[in-house]
Parts: sequence; structure tokens; C-alpha cells
Amino acid sequence: MKNQLTLLVLAPTRRAASETFIRANLRGLPFQIHAYFGDEHPLMQPLRCLYGLAVFISKVLTQLGWLRFASWPAALVAVLIVRRHHPDVVLAEFGFHAVRVMHVASWSGVPLVVHFRGSDASSESKFHRLKERYRQLMKVASAVIVKSTLMRTTLQALGAPANRVLISPSGADTTCFYGSSPKTAPPIFLAVGRFVPKKGPLLTLAAFECLLNQLPGSLASTCHLIMVGDGPMLNEAKHIVMSKALTCRVHFTGVLPPRKVASLMRQVRGFVQHSLVASDGDSEGSPVAVLEAQLSGLPVVATRHAGIPEVVVHGATGFLVDEGDVQGMANAMARLTYDPQLADKLGAAGRERISSNFTVDHHLAAVSAFLHRVARQGASQQ
Repeated sequence: MKNQLTLLVLAPTRRAASETFIRANLRGLPFQIHAYFGDEHPLMQPLRCLYGLAVFISKVLTQLGWLRFASWPAALVAVLIVRRHHPDVVLAEFGFHAVRVMHVASWSGVPLVVHFRGSDASSESKFHRLKERYRQLMKVASAVIVKSTLMRTTLQALGAPANRVLISPSGADTTCFYGSSPKTAPPIFLAVGRFVPKKGPLLTLAAFECLLNQLPGSLASTCHLIMVGDGPMLNEAKHIVMSKALTCRVHFTGVLPPRKVASLMRQVRGFVQHSLVASDGDSEGSPVAVLEAQLSGLPVVATRHAGIPEVVVHGATGFLVDEGDVQGMANAMARLTYDPQLADKLGAAGRERISSNFTVDHHLAAVSAFLHRVARQGASQQ
């Protein structure tokens, strides 16, 4: 094997805001990296253009229900890409995209690692519809990276060997998220995430309304909720806020860059997120905003959902409630509202826990060591 590992990354896109963590991997992994994206068609770069076209054809075949044939076009082009760059490992981002290229492993002999992130291991369209293809994927993939124990269990049920699965949340950035002081901050709560069902933005709003209703008027008048993000449920959330006469208490910022989010985290008492399983089965992996809030030093009020209980310790770094328990979330927020010293204690414990276990550097180191191991095993079998 070469002194520096060569990694080929195949991903559906790098332009969407939600793919921040793919871009972080490309910047942070200590490899020679060649990355190809299914939504890019640069005419001056024929192989990249051909890959984008092949992914488009795969999508069309999937829509037509021809799932077996949908795994051929992009895989054929991926073999050409492998012959050009001679990678030690192919890393496919998202399970649904890995299904499109999975034959590259058997056709080229290069180890394939699949990085699952959340909806690709839970939702109807990206997981359940493709479940039989996922079983085939588990047979040809050399290893799998997931975000939580629940995701590992899900994929092991489809054939992923236990000794070839890495659990690694994406991690929080220590250079950006720091310096919160809950005990001196006013009773303002922050929610960060897309306005989609699995993030539970309407339940977060409902919990905040319950909080206001149970506080004395003088204290309720100082409470605010800031919601960062965009998505299909944003207009509904705004309509609820207007209909409940909460426009002076709930503030929508739209999408903000990480440093502005970090700045907001240094101005609030706590972080809230009511994640839950959506009607189509869509679930979280391990929400990065929850990690970022704790690294900043904020107590977190969230749900017992997906990987959240693995990074938030109930009663030690925040409070966890069951999915759908709006009153329980309101009660937890009330405790932080009444007791800024408690908020500070929980926030400090969260900061210590995340900085010791769940930073971006921890994630990159774990993934790097894992890919090196896969590459060594692949080289020994050739």
C-alpha cells in the first residue's frame, strides 16, 4: 500500500447546506482524496460529467421501480473512475447513493465503505423501499460507518458484520463552538435545524407555549425562543406563532452560517430539539447541533430519539423526554428558566463530555483509522 492512502469519495451532492459534514470530511481526512458528485456535470471534465449523467439515469430507473438495473450505470462509470485514480478505498456517502455504485466493489476489487447518516437508514423512500438492495449492499461492502447504536442495529439486521461497523457521530467544531454562559444569559432558548417532521419544530413550539403558560407573568415576559433554519414546515410554524400571538416571543432567523449559530449559543440559556420518528419513518442519526450546543456549554433539552441519548446524559448534561411529550419538554425548560445555576452546571458537564469524546477531530481520527484498517485488509486479500 502507498505511504498516503488514496480515497475515492462518491456522493450525491456537495452543494446542499445539509451536506456540510461531507465537505468537512473532504477537508479534514489526511488522505489524497478524489471526490465525484452525482449532481455535477462539468462539460470540461468528461469523467465527472459522465458520472453525473449515470447517477441521473440511476435515479430514473429507481423511480420506474427497476431497482436492480438502477445499480449498474453509476457503478460502471465508478469502475472507470477507479481505473483513473487507483484508490485504496472507495467511500460512498449515504446508503441510498451506495446502492447506485455498490457493484464497483466486486467489479474493481477495491474495498467499499458506506457512510450512513440518518434518513438513509430509516425513511420510507431512502431505506424501506431499497431494503432488499441494502441486503445486497451489506454483502459487497467491506465496512460501514454509522451515527448511532440504533443505526448499527438496523444495518446488522440486514447483514452488516458487527466487527466491520464504526459508530462515529460527525462531531462538533472546537474552533467555533465555545464560551456559553447559561447562568448569566437571559431565559432564551435556541433551536437549530431544518423545519422537517423528524426535527419536530411544531412540538418545540408547543413546548415553548406550555412553558409560557406555566410561568408567572413577570418571568414569562423575559422568555424567548429563537428558531434557526428553513424548510417545508417553516410557514406553518410562522402561522402558528401569529395565531397564538407569540410573535414577540418566537423569532425565526432562517438559515445561518455556523459562526452566527455559535454566536447565538453564547447568548442563550439552553438548547431545545424535539426530534422524533416522522410518519415516513425518517429518523435522526446523531444531530450535530445537539453536539455543538453542548460543546458551547449549553444544557440540552431533547428527546429519547435515535443517537441523542448517546450524547446527552439525562440529568447530567441536559434533560431527555419521550417523543411527543410536549409537557415534559416544557417542564424541563422551566427548570432551566427558574435555575440558571443548574443550567450552568449541566452546560459545563456537557462541554466536558463533548470535548473529550465528540469533536470533529475525534470523528476524523476515528474514520481515518477505520479506513486505514479497511485498506490494509483489502491489500492483504489481493
